[in-house]
Amino acid sequence: MKLIFSLLFLSLKFSYFFNPTIARGGEQNSNHSGLGRHLFEENRFQKLDNLARGYMSNSDLEKAIKAFDRRCANVSRIYSIGKSIQGVPLWVMEISDKPGEEEAEPSFKFIGNVHGDEPVGRELLLRLANWLCDNYMKDPLATLIIDNVHLHILPSMNPDGFSLRRRGNANNNDLNRDFPDQFFPLNDDVDTRQPETKAIMSWLRERHFTASASLHGGALVANYPWDGTQDKRTNYYACPDDEAFRFMASVYSSSHYNMSLSNEFQGGITNGASWYPVYGGMQDWNYIHGGCFELTLEISDNKWPTADELSTLWEFNRMSMLNLVASLVKTGIHGRIFSSDCGKPLPAFISVKGINYTIKASQAFADYHRLLAPGERYEVIATMPGYKSKRTSILLGEEAMTVDFVLDPEITPKGNILRSGYDCSCDHKSRFKLVEFSPWPYWEFSVILVLSLAFLCFLLKRRVIFNHIKYRQSVGPKRSGVV
Repeated sequence: MKLIFSLLFLSLKFSYFFNPTIARGGEQNSNHSGLGRHLFEENRFQKLDNLARGYMSNSDLEKAIKAFDRRCANVSRIYSIGKSIQGVPLWVMEISDKPGEEEAEPSFKFIGNVHGDEPVGRELLLRLANWLCDNYMKDPLATLIIDNVHLHILPSMNPDGFSLRRRGNANNNDLNRDFPDQFFPLNDDVDTRQPETKAIMSWLRERHFTASASLHGGALVANYPWDGTQDKRTNYYACPDDEAFRFMASVYSSSHYNMSLSNEFQGGITNGASWYPVYGGMQDWNYIHGGCFELTLEISDNKWPTADELSTLWEFNRMSMLNLVASLVKTGIHGRIFSSDCGKPLPAFISVKGINYTIKASQAFADYHRLLAPGERYEVIATMPGYKSKRTSILLGEEAMTVDFVLDPEITPKGNILRSGYDCSCDHKSRFKLVEFSPWPYWEFSVILVLSLAFLCFLLKRRVIFNHIKYRQSVGPKRSGVV
């Protein structure tokens, strides 16, 4: 009997080592305590530290990012969105033909190393940046992306977790559980969020991204929203843009070497909640609060493969990453919204009938980029306070479609234009200030009168000067004097 209990005890202990870890949502087991847990963590760190040979350290990564920026300054710039708990800058590489400038183009972001013990993404993203730089104006796909998209790459969201060889950050918090959740009151207290999470949230408040993807490890699948369910059950839970997300995920999976051949996930894609529910995840938060269509990409069955496998993983994922970014301009509908009374761009709202999700055009150029699954008919509506809404029906093919809108201002019963808070004046702002304090007919008459008098004075003065010059010519030159 004692032998049976001993074997049972050992089997439970060793099952922890062989239990498969789920990259997107596997929770760390916190039941181990005392010496056993301490030894396990030491052994695990040593194992991962050995695997880390050949991977870039945080210092190496920073040097590589800065070297990339110097070498590719014509198509790149680097900036930091914040720092980790241990003070490591969260460096971002922006790649575009006009880096740092605002254009009427979509923006895409890649984020790697969300979990510290899933480092493949940080390596592949640096390779992606260098490949784009090396192939600009040589490869049509690289040229298409750089000329038409602002691509932002954050190779490591969790540099502290990487150096500690563990999933969580320096506070041992899972960053992919640290965002506000739509179903449950999680992470609503701003002060309790991790600095890495705050940095991502501030980043999205400052810049609008059309779409994005985070790179993980431990499986091979393209995951899309929703990640959770209202009742916490594991079942398919579709978001309003389910068709568009399925299309995006399929773009990545079908371009991958073997992701679409998965026996576990049909077509190599999965709805997050259908796989297993996640709460406080970054993916759903991006879509709800950032207006950004985000995928969670599991790009390697092995969380931490040896460094000599990185070149193979890069080749397996290269076309997938490129095609996903390029899909922002090669598919969907794009356009700008203008005012009919003065032609100024309007930062209006774009919605699609039957899809409960609205996007907003940019403030500067009023450009919008709406991801939609091809091969469907859509009714697209543009709305703006103070303007009459307009709609059009389109049949979206495999290629992108341009749909611009010109909105007419609302007219009040008295015949006045109903203005919104958006200034659509074609003249200088000071003119509006004068109008506010002077009745228009009298003000206009006064301006005309003043201009007429000024013109008459000019003619009279011109005649006097002309006569004076004529007189001087007739009497000859005179010596100058001081009066």
